[in-house]
Amino acid sequence: MQEELIRRNFLQIQEEIAPYSLNIIAVTKYFDESAMEAAYKAGLRNFGESRAVEAVEKIRQLPDEVRNNSKFHFIGHLQTNKVKKVVGVFDLIHSVDSLKLAEVISDEALKHGKVQDILLQLNNAGEEQKFGYSKEALFEDFPKITALKGVKVKGIMNMAPLGADEKTLETLFTNVVSVRDELQNKFGCELKDISMGMSQDYKIAARCGSTMLRIGRKLFQ
Repeated sequence: MQEELIRRNFLQIQEEIAPYSLNIIAVTKYFDESAMEAAYKAGLRNFGESRAVEAVEKIRQLPDEVRNNSKFHFIGHLQTNKVKKVVGVFDLIHSVDSLKLAEVISDEALKHGKVQDILLQLNNAGEEQKFGYSKEALFEDFPKITALKGVKVKGIMNMAPLGADEKTLETLFTNVVSVRDELQNKFGCELKDISMGMSQDYKIAARCGSTMLRIGRKLFQ
């Protein structure tokens, strides 16, 4: 029953964002490993979690097939003292919001003999209650982060304000893409990924240039 519900929701979302080609990340922080397994059977291969300790345990309990054929995304605020839990388990960390955090991730990744893929979180709405870089701080730290040997910056992540109207969201999302383009041009790098759009605003994010949508309740409920 749960698998069929998720499959229907997944297909509906895909139809709504056509013709855009995006990765849909199933946000499973409020759902257990049985829901993740059902989502896998429904065709999803990307899973997002935001609580390090609980997420690692949940991933460990997944069947081998699900764990070995899925990609795991850490999408919540990451404290430096939780980095050891996350590196080596998650394929992509979306929420890097400071040079210090990037340095700790890099050091831990090097201990594992790997390079950790990350996104840099942009708070272009200037919300005090949310983490993330201002544009100015992002440009200041960007060359220092890209110089770290244990991380690879793949793009930018953004969380839009809850309850914002469509015009505001379009402006914010379009600005995220512009910031990404400016970073590429200024620093001569390639930043393919833009993680923006959630259950309440994914259609707007898709048409504004997102490459990854983080969707929870719209998939599972």
